[in-house]
Amino acid sequence: MVTRFLRTSLSATLSLALMGGNWHSSADELSSLARLSKAAPGLDSAILKRAVAAMDCAVKHGSEPAARLAVIDFSLPSSEPRMWIFDLQTHALLLEDLVAHGKGSGDNYAKSFSNIEGSNQSSIGLFRTQESYIGHNGYSLRLDGLEEGINDQARNRAIVIHAADYVDDSWVENYGRIGRSEGCPAVRPEVAKMVVDNLKGGQFMFSYYPDEHWLATSEFLHCPAVANREQLAAD
Repeated sequence: MVTRFLRTSLSATLSLALMGGNWHSSADELSSLARLSKAAPGLDSAILKRAVAAMDCAVKHGSEPAARLAVIDFSLPSSEPRMWIFDLQTHALLLEDLVAHGKGSGDNYAKSFSNIEGSNQSSIGLFRTQESYIGHNGYSLRLDGLEEGINDQARNRAIVIHAADYVDDSWVENYGRIGRSEGCPAVRPEVAKMVVDNLKGGQFMFSYYPDEHWLATSEFLHCPAVANREQLAAD
């Protein structure tokens, strides 16, 4: 998928190369990561580092930079806040809240993930948010998975962000967990509009789980080098 980014957005990458290199210096990236981490002490800094690295890899291979980043840590139980939304320009934390996983992924803890339609499982990896719409779950947000074989069927599977009344602390009190979706990262109705409005239109979302195969093979987590100017010109 990263290779496809390089092919399909050659002109954007070439323009970047001709302007003199990366979007940020290494020092800027470290400073930015530290500020984001400080804003969200409840988010494992190693997971945030992976999220930022995956996003930066996509940008370095031609994807448009984003203004906001959402991170979901599916290694945490559904009974705890495990979704964070950051403003990348101010490094502010906009939201820390509950988020559902698919009923096929597990009970309180998600343990299984899929890219297959009908699995009712959540997907992990790097996503790009797209258009908002009004559907049977109300105001919702479509997602495109960027990782081939991992989450690239998200749109076909109708994996979207939407409100769900089962994403509520009362469910934790009664059942020890919140309710589960059909694979969508559903959120509380009280924050759904805020989440959709802040994430629509080409932001990044990174869903994490310590899946050994994904961690070892994801091209966004093991970013291939951007071709140099001569290679780009030859292509």
